[in-house]
Amino acid sequence: MGRAAEILGVSPAFLRSLDEAKLIAPQRSNGGHRRYSRYQLRLAARARQLVDQGTALESACRIIILEDQLEEALRLNEELRRSPSGARPADGA
Repeated sequence: MGRAAEILGVSPAFLRSLDEAKLIAPQRSNGGHRRYSRYQLRLAARARQLVDQGTALESACRIIILEDQLEEALRLNEELRRSPSGARPADGA
């Protein structure tokens, strides 16, 4: 956790607060140390950016979750557009 906090320029307490807010759920090593993926570090960096801009932590977490959901929906939409069936309605409308 200390190294991740150092990389992001945040305190370990900030990372724990993101865990408590359920934005990120790091894996645990055999020794019980938190281990963060690159994706989780990106989310934490985005949270820090929003908090630094004056957004409350809970709000920042919600914004990040919604941004992530939108990105996934756009990706799925593009995937469906490219599929041979086109996922068009059955009535042809």
